[in-house]
Amino acid sequence: MAYIWPLASPRHDIGAVLSRAVAHHAPSKKATEENFPVASLLLPASKRATIMAYYHFARHADDIADSPSLSAEDKVAGLDALDAALHGRDTSSPGLELALAYRHEVLEAPAMIEHASQLLHAFRRDAVRDYCEDWGDLMTYCRYSAAPVGRFLLDLHGESHDTFLPSDALCAALQVLNHLQDCGKDYAQLRRVYIPRDWMLAVGLTNDVLEASALRPELRQVIDRTLDATDGLIELARPLSAMIQDTRMRIQAAMTFQVAERLSRRLRTGDPLAERVKLTGMDSALILVTGLYHGLMA
Repeated sequence: MAYIWPLASPRHDIGAVLSRAVAHHAPSKKATEENFPVASLLLPASKRATIMAYYHFARHADDIADSPSLSAEDKVAGLDALDAALHGRDTSSPGLELALAYRHEVLEAPAMIEHASQLLHAFRRDAVRDYCEDWGDLMTYCRYSAAPVGRFLLDLHGESHDTFLPSDALCAALQVLNHLQDCGKDYAQLRRVYIPRDWMLAVGLTNDVLEASALRPELRQVIDRTLDATDGLIELARPLSAMIQDTRMRIQAAMTFQVAERLSRRLRTGDPLAERVKLTGMDSALILVTGLYHGLMA
């Protein structure tokens, strides 16, 4: 299923749109709060500037999509402006610095530009739509919101595109796990629901169940069903680290795989409406040891 979005109207003052997007909206996440490792110390120092340029562009675009001060039309206009800057069609309008910085950092390489541009499809969708119809719809969203991150890192390290499919599965799994971690907050703050709507309706639930302070048994059932499907994605991602040639990137992939496995287990027993379900210090230690082992032995 493809999504086609309206182009920005010429009447939009792009600088004003982008300024309003961030004026009263703190960045939604810090790099240390991401399930996707950002500029990990495992990765070569020579690549960290490029990784951070990608991250800051993506976070800025996400903050536009989440801005409480912009209309849906203005959000789409702002995201279209970032896309134009990425592709070199607008290099002078205000508020486009992060897009231009990333474009410069990757030396205007078309493939690397596309890995950033594809993220904007998901952010445009967030600006105009607040639900996922079913699991397939959620996977389409993850194809744009998550998969480009893995593909960017793999291309940056010169890996074969044969790695893309298992990487897409791992990135989608991490994205879904993050949605489950934040399901209450996403609904309270953004009125968005990333849990498949048909699975909610099948057990008689509506979105307001996410306003509760604890999971109802029916919602626990839906979350477990979502985790079952997510575990299938994790299994599809299992071959990834062994396919990667770069040693540091291989270790990073092995550790990321461990993050997904352990976070899925935590969500099986944790209640994301009662508290944020996250990895423990022991989990982190085991991820380090296990990831190093599998990354070095692959």
